Amino acid sequence: MLTFAIPWMFALLPLPWLLRILLPPRVAARPAVRVPFGYRLHSAMSKGSFAQLRRDPLRFLIPAVIWVLLVIALARPQWLEPPISKSLPTRDLLLLVDLSGSMQQEDFTNAAGDTVDRLSAVKEVLGDFLSRREGDRVGLVVFGDAPFLQAPFSTDLELSRQLLDETAIGMAGPRTAFGDAIGLGISLFESSDAPARTIIALTDGNDTKSQVPPVEAARVAENRGIRIHTVAIGDPQTVGEEKLDEETLREVARTGGGSYFFAADREQLAGIYDELDRIETRDVKVISHRPKSDLFYWPVLAALLLSLVGKIGTAFSKAHHSAPIHVPAKVRVHPATGKLEVES
Repeated sequence: MLTFAIPWMFALLPLPWLLRILLPPRVAARPAVRVPFGYRLHSAMSKGSFAQLRRDPLRFLIPAVIWVLLVIALARPQWLEPPISKSLPTRDLLLLVDLSGSMQQEDFTNAAGDTVDRLSAVKEVLGDFLSRREGDRVGLVVFGDAPFLQAPFSTDLELSRQLLDETAIGMAGPRTAFGDAIGLGISLFESSDAPARTIIALTDGNDTKSQVPPVEAARVAENRGIRIHTVAIGDPQTVGEEKLDEETLREVARTGGGSYFFAADREQLAGIYDELDRIETRDVKVISHRPKSDLFYWPVLAALLLSLVGKIGTAFSKAHHSAPIHVPAKVRVHPATGKLEVES
């Protein structure tokens, strides 16, 4: 779309005509000879090419068009490109995913109804959850014997989903360091300036490896404005090191200002993420920018070319009319009428 950055410049368009009306004409002092028949001589000479030159319409048309072009250039014509919009992240969301050995239990079903291990079900449902995180910066931490950063905070949700799909059971060790994973998440939020900061922790076992108890880590997170939701998956009847410690997960969620969820199958897990979508509502800030391209040089170039054409035309016109003017001419008195005549 064509627009003008300084449109009030168009008020200058009538300026040359106003100056012509308001200012007195320029008076040029030239030597002259007074003769009694001067008016008759002027009348005779006016029938030549000088009068034709003064009546030439291009004499005023070309300067007028040049002035209009210059005023257009002063108004800074610009071409507005289509707007470019960008969503500003309003929340940093960190996912903690348990990769301990117990995640290989095949007690979940996928969307096709086939029996799959717990991690495969998590990848499928969590991938759909990620696809709805538009406007968030998402990070991914996996943990087993120790926590590891799998994906830093990024608005590239497809990359986060791809890195989630590349995780494998046991790649971080067979045990569960849940408290240390929360601690790593807290350190990742230190450079975050997002208004909302959230951790969603997903595990199917109790903490067996952490140096920092999960509840203590959750208390530190709450003091730093980080909300923690916990999602427990698997069978609560499991015993031993792989026992699901629901009490600790509930306490972590309560201390972290979040919610506790339990998912025994894929449908419940999908429902949990729908509930998280409802709880973790956010305002999406969108900034828009319309690129502008300056076009002032086009009317300037047109004015220069038109001025050049006018100068060339004037030069040719003078050359064409100069021959009869400079031809020696005689002025005589008509014997019958007594008027002056120019003999060519």
